[in-house]
Amino acid sequence: MTNPTPNPAAGRPANRPASAWLADAVLYQIYPQTFADSDGDGIGDLAGITEHLDHLAWLGVDTVWLTPCFTSPFRDAGYDVSDYFSVAPRYGTEEDLAALVDAAGRRGIRILLDLVPGHTSDRHPWFLASADDPTDQRYIWADRQTGRFVPSPGKRPGFYLPNFFDFQPALNYGYARGHGEEPWRQPVDAEGPRQNRAALREIMDHWLRAGVAGFRADMAYSLVKDDPDRAETAKLWRELRARLERSHPGAVLISEWGRPELALPAGFHADFFLHFAGRAVTSLWDNGEGMASASWESGPCYFDPQGRGSMAEFVAAWRATGTAVEPGSGAPGAGHVILPTANHDYNRLATGSRTPEQLRAAFAFLLTWPTLPAIYYGDEIGMRFVPGLPDKEGSLLEPTNNRAGSRTPMQWDDTANAGFSTAPADRLYQPLDPDPGRPNVAAQVADPDSVLHLVRRMIALRRSTPALGSHGDVEVLHTGYPFVHLRGGTHLVVVNPRREPAYFAHPGLEGARALEVRGVIATADGVSAEGFGYGIFELSGPAGR
Repeated sequence: MTNPTPNPAAGRPANRPASAWLADAVLYQIYPQTFADSDGDGIGDLAGITEHLDHLAWLGVDTVWLTPCFTSPFRDAGYDVSDYFSVAPRYGTEEDLAALVDAAGRRGIRILLDLVPGHTSDRHPWFLASADDPTDQRYIWADRQTGRFVPSPGKRPGFYLPNFFDFQPALNYGYARGHGEEPWRQPVDAEGPRQNRAALREIMDHWLRAGVAGFRADMAYSLVKDDPDRAETAKLWRELRARLERSHPGAVLISEWGRPELALPAGFHADFFLHFAGRAVTSLWDNGEGMASASWESGPCYFDPQGRGSMAEFVAAWRATGTAVEPGSGAPGAGHVILPTANHDYNRLATGSRTPEQLRAAFAFLLTWPTLPAIYYGDEIGMRFVPGLPDKEGSLLEPTNNRAGSRTPMQWDDTANAGFSTAPADRLYQPLDPDPGRPNVAAQVADPDSVLHLVRRMIALRRSTPALGSHGDVEVLHTGYPFVHLRGGTHLVVVNPRREPAYFAHPGLEGARALEVRGVIATADGVSAEGFGYGIFELSGPAGR
């Protein structure tokens, strides 16, 4: 990009309390392996991210979440950590991370790291030592094979409990119940759990002192075992949150939990709506193509060109969190729900038959709803999910659930390798989207009618209009087609993501001022929406029921 317009929030982020700055955040998730390669080895790196910060600043992003960048054997894309205190050489050095944090801060962007608290790699020195020492309690060991326990790879007899893949041994945070029934069922205050809690505090302190703004906690719900109501797990996180409030008041904790009604009372500032936890996300974006799993709740989605879904499921899920009324007070139990476009584990917005026109309607909704928006890298230009890719670093979970399709290289321009890397094509971490019409940043920057420009305008509108942000209240007027809701009593949002036109009768819209509109007309009697239309209107008078 050339001479981007500055981010209006540019300048080093002030050290405001996390509960204050997070309320206005627009998050952007980067999968470092495939974002930008600065050294030509085919794998993205931290220096590459730094080189492209102007894109994020121009877009209006102010918070970046990096998937794990710690040292790892990368059997699970970095979610198998072998050293929490060093940067993986494929990404660069600690100095490269410091340069990224500094350069981002000068553009008003905070950097969040992905913390993996529940397990390590089986090559972590902690585990290698534990596999040779029968007295070590850092991991969960059994004297016999039961359930998912895996045979010891070392001199220690017995079996260890994995947390996800077999090569990810679970760190021992204790068991909530059944103490004494088996030797491995230790209480949460046993020596091993105490060691691991202390290590977790040390890891967080280390990176917060290095200037990062906080963490996204992977599998945050998984720490204490046999904890059916997650009470002991919640207690652990509340203790960590209280400590952060004292020592790093500007630091944020975001969870991968998928249950905001549990995660926020557990002390997290925010939690994601996720594909594996109910229908909140799948009822919106899942068009039945791309990735699938028997464990996910399925059904028609609202952003379907045939118009087979309803927003009622999503609205009910959002209301059930019980957190949307008063987010961000700073007290455990108050906070934010994050709604992502996609992530490294789930389909992109542009999957299968979904059209670019639908992406516009999706962003019009995402950036006007009172959840915090999270944009997965490339979704702002409509990068598509690429089916049929080979397994890469644990991407294949089930025959129908291959995450590789959401992890392809960022498409910067129309040069070789889409501007991602100067490496030969066969050395890229993942192959490029082979579609010759694939979108790219440079082309969309040059086109003011592009999806990218719409996302930029919508972020700016959200930021300049408090009623459209996370604090503004919402009144849902219609959950069919079009979806119609009122923000702050002053702004009407209309979204019609199906191919056919739709109409909603509603009086009192005289004098409505169009702020961002495509194919929607507001009259004194209601709103008419063309197929794939959307509109945000400022009202001249009350319009709620």
